[in-house]
Amino acid sequence: MRILVVNPNTTASMTQTIAHAALQVAGRDTEISALTSPMGPVSIEGYYDEAFAVPGLLMEIAKGQKAGADAVVIACFDDTGLDAARAFADIPVVGICESAVKMASFIARRFTIVTTMERSRIPIEELVKRYGVADSARVRAADISVLSLEDPQSNARDRLRSEIDAATREDRAEAIILGCAGMADLAHDLTREFGLPVIDGVSAAVKQAEALVGLGLSTAKRGPYATPVAKKYIGQLEAFAPQTLNSEVSTR
Repeated sequence: MRILVVNPNTTASMTQTIAHAALQVAGRDTEISALTSPMGPVSIEGYYDEAFAVPGLLMEIAKGQKAGADAVVIACFDDTGLDAARAFADIPVVGICESAVKMASFIARRFTIVTTMERSRIPIEELVKRYGVADSARVRAADISVLSLEDPQSNARDRLRSEIDAATREDRAEAIILGCAGMADLAHDLTREFGLPVIDGVSAAVKQAEALVGLGLSTAKRGPYATPVAKKYIGQLEAFAPQTLNSEVSTR
């Protein structure tokens, strides 16, 4: 099977980190294609960035579906554009936040998500409520920027470790979820360091995408995820009219 992993921000080095995590867990017969959004913010930190990341994300999903992808992973912990992508695509689309919290619920009754900035904490708390795990999960922010995770001169990783330590002591967390795709390469080392499960959402999403494809399941096309109604889009978003963007995948 072929799984498309899309980084909705425009930082290619982060896509490389994401791709490595995906490849580490992919099954023998799974092909991973990791792509970087061609337009939008260099990192997604809050509602404003998230809104402008969606067009580029949908463009890459259109291209990937046309190329024969069997499922899509959206590699941003805000689950950026997830509902729009599910409505647009004919193949399963999974987000790394939803995948991670559902995976955590299989192995722990109490877990903590550690994300980057405070402005990202509230959106993730809203997702936690939506996904039905608010009674089990707490969300913490390490007060670090997304891009600082890639800077060896920053103290971002030390601050992340400090927040995980606080979660184990204060929240009595039984498992930790890394609340940013840019942390995808840290899960194994942190699991060994803290002696409890540390879940990377990219890895969790790849395994859940494989399960959906293996079971022959895709997004229901009745109700809110029904294919968008064809209509004109005006101005700079003209190319994103459903019938125009969908022409990218009409050969599938």
